[in-house]
Amino acid sequence: MALISPNSFLLPLSSQTRRHIPECRTSVIIKPSPLAISHSLWRVSSREFRCFSQRQSTEQLEQVTEPLENKESTQQLERLFSNLNQATMKHEPGSVTSSIFLVAGTTVGAGILAIPAVTQDAGFLASAVTCICCWIYMVVTGLLVAEVNVNTMCELGSGGVSLVSMAMRTLGKLGVQVACWSYLFIHYALLVAYVARSSEILTNSLGIPLWESAALFSFIFGGICYFGSQRIIGAVNGFLVFGILVSFTSLVVVASGNLEWSSLLEAHVEAIPRSIPIIALAFVYQNVVPVLCTNLEGDLPKVRTAIVYGTAIPLILFLIWDAVILGTIPTLDANSTGVADPLQQLRSTNGIVGPIVEVFSFLAIGTSYIGFVLGLSDFISDLLKLPTGQNKPLPYLLTLLPPLVLALLDPEIFFKALDFAGTYGVLVLFGVLPAAMSWSERYSSETQTLNLPTLVPGGKVTLSFVTGGALLVIFSEILKDVSHLQGQV
Repeated sequence: MALISPNSFLLPLSSQTRRHIPECRTSVIIKPSPLAISHSLWRVSSREFRCFSQRQSTEQLEQVTEPLENKESTQQLERLFSNLNQATMKHEPGSVTSSIFLVAGTTVGAGILAIPAVTQDAGFLASAVTCICCWIYMVVTGLLVAEVNVNTMCELGSGGVSLVSMAMRTLGKLGVQVACWSYLFIHYALLVAYVARSSEILTNSLGIPLWESAALFSFIFGGICYFGSQRIIGAVNGFLVFGILVSFTSLVVVASGNLEWSSLLEAHVEAIPRSIPIIALAFVYQNVVPVLCTNLEGDLPKVRTAIVYGTAIPLILFLIWDAVILGTIPTLDANSTGVADPLQQLRSTNGIVGPIVEVFSFLAIGTSYIGFVLGLSDFISDLLKLPTGQNKPLPYLLTLLPPLVLALLDPEIFFKALDFAGTYGVLVLFGVLPAAMSWSERYSSETQTLNLPTLVPGGKVTLSFVTGGALLVIFSEILKDVSHLQGQV
């Protein structure tokens, strides 16, 4: 058997199939299907599997499909491959529930702590509409990433492919360069912020030096990612998400005592554009979509369910969080002459809120840290072309050590970089790039497609809307920054 991903195997094709169809090196289908024509994957016998590209002649397909049409017992295609435990050789399919927790945990990060600060000028009503629109947009781009990822796994006959392989297959070397630099910049910048903030919380709580807190956080959560199995990581994420819900509920109950319901109806549309980059950054989860597709064995319905429900949980949390904080600000800020951080206002006026905010922040950062470490280590492995099949220490060292070192040096120098990442990096990497890859895969004659079902309907109209929306925000931010610089001069 050929090892394709951690705990995953492919069945080899016969030498005759490989000789006549060079592009089909291995098969990744376990169950035969009446939908095999649309999926271009066919079972020939109990020991031999074959796959056909869209460009193969109709005559070749008919020769293979004729015997299958007479078979009465067929099963629906459920997955592209099977995750097997290397020790027991038993099938261990990925859990949809664990995948939902992984997406939700990755999404609920430090971004939620910044949402009230960037939306207080727009008001809750306007910011709520913005959050829902950003959620829909980010769900669409995540589904586009999943669609291209599964197609890439089919064509390459390999699991665990990341944005590098996806961009190379669909956009060539230019797409790879854009994906690599954007991906690395965003992930390292956010990991630095996570380590810096978590180390501050641990230092205040445990009274240990800052470097010990940063190292403790990095190696504990990094060790879970490196040594833990899918089930262990899913269980840890589930525990952290449960803790987030408990602390979040407690925080809402305590902070909502001074809530002014009339203030929730405020809406200042002109202030909406300034909040879009941070809200989009708060909904970032696409970095774990390749891991998600591998864990769920390329099962598209399961992938869609995990993405939609996994991001719906953070959306609800964001809206409730924003309502409570913005609804309390008028009372807290009555005698203030300037704009202050809403969370800082709550800490200064209510001693109970402070510890709850710290717990909620730490748990939210922990879940995001796990997701970003998994996504970045998988990306680095693919970038270095390391063999799949088991965890290698080098990708995890390159993932964990740089953020740790940079956070200890001076984390504040990266705050402007984080703003830049939210404004430009996120919308390029998880906005423009997924639409461009999907466009190339669906409509370019140079990209080989396997005719798998699409996760995002609408065709060129939807892809144009996704690309245009991201570019509109990017160019508006560029004009604003240029105007700001000219004003300073």
